[in-house]
Amino acid sequence: MSETPFAFMLVTYIVLAVFFVVDLAVIGRRPHVPSTGECVRHILFFVVCALIFGGLMWWVAGSGPAIEFYSGWLTEYSLSIDNLFVFVIIMSNFAVPKKLQKYVLSVGIAIALVLRGAFILVGAALIERFTWIFFLFGAFLIYTAVKVARGEDDEEEFHENALIRFMRKISRVSDDYDGTRLRIVDKKDGLKYWTPMLFVLLTIGTTDVMFACDSIPAIFGLTKDPFIVFTSNVFALLGLQQLYFLLGAMLDKLVYLPAGLAIVLGFIGVKLIMEALHGNSLPFINGGHGIEAVPEIPTWLSLAVIVVAIGGAALASVIKMRSMKKCER
Repeated sequence: MSETPFAFMLVTYIVLAVFFVVDLAVIGRRPHVPSTGECVRHILFFVVCALIFGGLMWWVAGSGPAIEFYSGWLTEYSLSIDNLFVFVIIMSNFAVPKKLQKYVLSVGIAIALVLRGAFILVGAALIERFTWIFFLFGAFLIYTAVKVARGEDDEEEFHENALIRFMRKISRVSDDYDGTRLRIVDKKDGLKYWTPMLFVLLTIGTTDVMFACDSIPAIFGLTKDPFIVFTSNVFALLGLQQLYFLLGAMLDKLVYLPAGLAIVLGFIGVKLIMEALHGNSLPFINGGHGIEAVPEIPTWLSLAVIVVAIGGAALASVIKMRSMKKCER
């Protein structure tokens, strides 16, 4: 149950919906390659919006929900940056023209938000009914952390998922893009064809849901409030398209980001398991009373670990990048 007043949640949903509608409408009218200045302004705008939103959460619901939001937002934002690697590969695989990439990212992210919303509702229902699922979430996050730390989570090439392969088998697809259009009529044979744009949008959206297999359990380890889980995801995805263009050429230089993410995922995984052990009514643990001796990790400590891990990884990457440039000289 959310501690946030219903009126505040309603206004938040309306404002976030306006953000996306305006963003899509503008992009739909003028697909283009954003300049560095435009990217920086958009990113700063959405980051400031997230910080202000956390402050408002503190005001209307208290420090606890606000700290949970900041922790969730930073975690989701960090995971989203890591996922940009795959977005770069998808764009290259489908040969998306530069001026259409911003549109693709915007619509794909909107699709992903709808699917993530459903994912969050299912996750919240499972957690409320089956407390033991924290053990599965925790174990999965620790397993993912080990994979990320060992570099096994990196994708060297993109493989179309089953949905895209099925669509290609049952429908006609044109070879070329026609702006942002999804469906065209071929002038030679008069038949209708889907453009590659449809498959790019489906791929971006469904691939992001695959990413949610890591991010949704991670944020449920920080908060059980579906409202905070959803808004953390939304604010993490807002501005992601501008970040794609701004950092696209630098992603391979963030060499220590996977290490920072591994620490965060591993920490949250352990936190989930400890929380499941402490005070939960599980029939196979202490006669259904939980193990009270297992300490609870406070939310402020989670936020501190996330900030230090991600901030330290980013700083270390910048230092290494600068040292490599000096060596090249």
